[in-house]
Parts: sequence; C-alpha cells; structure tokens
Amino acid sequence: MKTSLKMMALSLVALVATAAPAMAQDFKVIVNGANSTSGLTADVAAKLFLKQSSKFPNGTAAQPVDLAKSSPVRAAFSKAVLNRPVPAVETYWQQQIFSGKDVPPAAKASDDDVIAYVKANPGAIGYVSASASTAGVKVVDVK
Repeated sequence: MKTSLKMMALSLVALVATAAPAMAQDFKVIVNGANSTSGLTADVAAKLFLKQSSKFPNGTAAQPVDLAKSSPVRAAFSKAVLNRPVPAVETYWQQQIFSGKDVPPAAKASDDDVIAYVKANPGAIGYVSASASTAGVKVVDVK
C-alpha cells in the first residue's frame, strides 16, 4: 500500500512539474495592428508595463494596459514577464505614485476591454488570455 501511495505522489509531482511551463502560455501579448513590433524580449516587455521605458524598440510611444488585479491571466503575466506576483507589482506602483514618478497602466475588466483599448490606441500594448480572439490586433512573441 505504501509503495502505491509513493508512486501516486511521484506521479503527481511529475505531472505538476511538466505542467508548470505551460502556465507561462496562459496569455498572449498584443499590440495595435499598426505597430510594426513583432516580438519583444521579456525584459523589454516588463520595462514597458512597469513604465521604465516609454517607447517600443521601434520608437513608437507605448501605452500599456493591464487586466484587473484579480485576473488569473494577470497573475500568470506578472509572474512570467514581470518576474513578480501581482501584490509585488502593486507595491511597486504604490512606491512610484508616492514618489511622484508615475501611475500604473489603466486596468480593464476583461479580455474584450483590453482588445478594444489596444485597437483604439496605436501605441497600446496589453495581454489577454490564450483563448481570447485577437481579431483586429497583433499578437507579439515575448521571449
């Protein structure tokens, strides 16, 4: 009996370990269709979303947009691209606001709201769930 429990536990650990990298693919990063950007490094994307850089590498002014704080897609994006959990990102923005440096990106309630914002703003960059229809915007590869 103990052997079968150990085997089940090892199987579960192996399953979780192989599933973990897939979590990084729970979102797509999108830009306005007129933006010539086709790919970004995670570092460049993080600097855009944290407003440490105000322009894309092609010179276009960036207008990042987030999903709501409670969104599981935001949690996946924050961990994979910003390398910090959502509460740490919130702390970062509180410090930026308090020091008078900047305010966080606008936060939208849904994938559809993010897509509409990105469509309407030439410099917009956002992220949506991997299953979202991204008609009218461009998906960019983030590595």
